[in-house]
Amino acid sequence: MSLKVDNLCKAFGDKIAVDHLSFQMDQPGVFGLIGTNGAGKTTTIRMILGIMRPDSGSATWNGKTISRDTLSFGYMPEERGIYMKNKVIDQLIYFGRLRGMTKEAASRSALTYLERLEVLEYKDMIAEKLSKGNQQKIQLIATLIHEPELIFLDEPFSGLDPVNTDLLSRLIRELTAEGRYIVMNSHQMSTMEEYCRDLVLLHQGKTILTGNLRQIKNSYGHTNLIVSAGQDVSGVAESCGLTLLEKRANETEYKIRGDEMANAFLRGLIEKGIYPTKFQIMEPSLNEIFIEKVGSSQ
Repeated sequence: MSLKVDNLCKAFGDKIAVDHLSFQMDQPGVFGLIGTNGAGKTTTIRMILGIMRPDSGSATWNGKTISRDTLSFGYMPEERGIYMKNKVIDQLIYFGRLRGMTKEAASRSALTYLERLEVLEYKDMIAEKLSKGNQQKIQLIATLIHEPELIFLDEPFSGLDPVNTDLLSRLIRELTAEGRYIVMNSHQMSTMEEYCRDLVLLHQGKTILTGNLRQIKNSYGHTNLIVSAGQDVSGVAESCGLTLLEKRANETEYKIRGDEMANAFLRGLIEKGIYPTKFQIMEPSLNEIFIEKVGSSQ
């Protein structure tokens, strides 16, 4: 199985929305399309699925142009689209029938997902009476009801409260464990860092970074240090050349230049009788990498 995107381009008048984008996804899991608003993420998804015609380039699944005839795919757009005046179960069955399912199969799948996402009690309710978070879960069920091989999720966590975010997180992990291919689009770096094995970072339509997230982060080495000691350590940090990044309620984060600087800081703390309860050496976050790359591309 393989999703291949090759030199996709799209312009709207003088504005280039996507500029020679290429990537390949040849293993199940989550692939991230990441960037700020207006980076070209949604346009990319729409071109891959044939909703929008590219100016040039191609997108294929196992070497074939993607269509309903060549691939079972699911797409949850950022602009949610369920029927507000219809019962939840009725419209889910309808969406399943549109995907070639029998009424009985669509009903079984709908009920299964309603239970998995903890909204089974609302199956006979008119959609407009549901909260926005629960409406979003119904939209997701409509995307997944026919058990697609390839799934596109456009800003799936937008507007969700922590409880529903956790439910969706668990479902994404379950889908990944089942061997599904998921392309997820978001501008929330911390969220994407949690799920993506491979990614493309987009800025103003251009690819500024692509590849395996673990390898990308490893290439930066250890650049951050989080310490919690229950007392002020700023003097030791300053003497060791650490740069303060953020002081939080119970911990402080510093910028470091490798492990030796962190080790010298730890020795300095212990020499003063300070024994930290947390001393975590880290690679840079995806958000830091993105800001660095976007800054260098401007």
